[in-house]
Amino acid sequence: MNAFEIFREKTFGLGGVPFGNEFAYVTDEVAYATIEAAWNAGVRYYDTSPWYGLGLAERRLGTFLHKQTRSEYILSSKVGKLLTASRDNNAKKYFPFTPSPNNLRYDYTADGVKRSIEDSLQRLGVDALDIAFVHDLSPDNPWLPGPWEEQFEIACNGAFPALSRMRDEGVIKGWGLGVNSPEPILKLLDVADANICLLARQYSLIDHEHALHQVFPKARERGMAFVVGSSLNAGFISGSARFNYGSENYKIPAQAIEKRARLRAVAARYGVDLRTAALQFSIAPDVAAALVVGCANPEQVLADYTSLKTRIPRAFWSDLRSEGLIANDAAVPPEN
Repeated sequence: MNAFEIFREKTFGLGGVPFGNEFAYVTDEVAYATIEAAWNAGVRYYDTSPWYGLGLAERRLGTFLHKQTRSEYILSSKVGKLLTASRDNNAKKYFPFTPSPNNLRYDYTADGVKRSIEDSLQRLGVDALDIAFVHDLSPDNPWLPGPWEEQFEIACNGAFPALSRMRDEGVIKGWGLGVNSPEPILKLLDVADANICLLARQYSLIDHEHALHQVFPKARERGMAFVVGSSLNAGFISGSARFNYGSENYKIPAQAIEKRARLRAVAARYGVDLRTAALQFSIAPDVAAALVVGCANPEQVLADYTSLKTRIPRAFWSDLRSEGLIANDAAVPPEN
């Protein structure tokens, strides 16, 4: 199925990272209120992963979604990481704020993918996923059991053909990679027939030229579309004291801080909310089928959802181009 058909009128997605307590402790009450606020506002795409809090995010999201009509929303999760409960678990090694009892094991084989989907469905309390992203099969992942290229070869012989069969049989509607770096996506386009990838932290106001000039042209040739994630660089653009993900995301590159300051200056001239501009920028490319945003509370999800419908003057984008803050050939949203 064409990725744009999957996401028809469901282009804004609520991401599950905060519900796994990745950056801070989020209570069950706040998590449930956030998901309910998203639903009541009209959000009908939800993305999660076994990785987020080692099962915590899937359980929280499923507590709400299992009560909704399954055909009314799009649901994506990740494969490649299996969880096993243990009294001697090391969950806090990955997520200090999670109460998860689980240990983590990587498995990019065909059987591993099948089990991963079955386990996710049990945690979510639903009967089907729409999209499965092969997760973190990428050179930036320090937890892989071996070089990423070796794990990629395992997936080529296992996960990838298994997911294509599931899609062809109607078990899922689409699959691809969910990664933070471009190399695996470019490699995937040469070896498999995936139709939708999660492009995380690679297309934002801070950093977009590699995706624009290397990834997107090849994706167009192959008929690949993207869910764009981390368009705020894990909240950095909107003011968080972190940049992207990982245990050292508090070490913010000086050039990122300088560019954010310049972006803020242009936004101030036009009375534009920089967070709003960043979200609209990330979903503007013709290969972007959907945008997924992590929100830690109801106020954030309502603000982000509203941002996609907010008008921004054309002159704002022109100034960003003229000041070298976005590429000249980068798509910008229409002035509605």
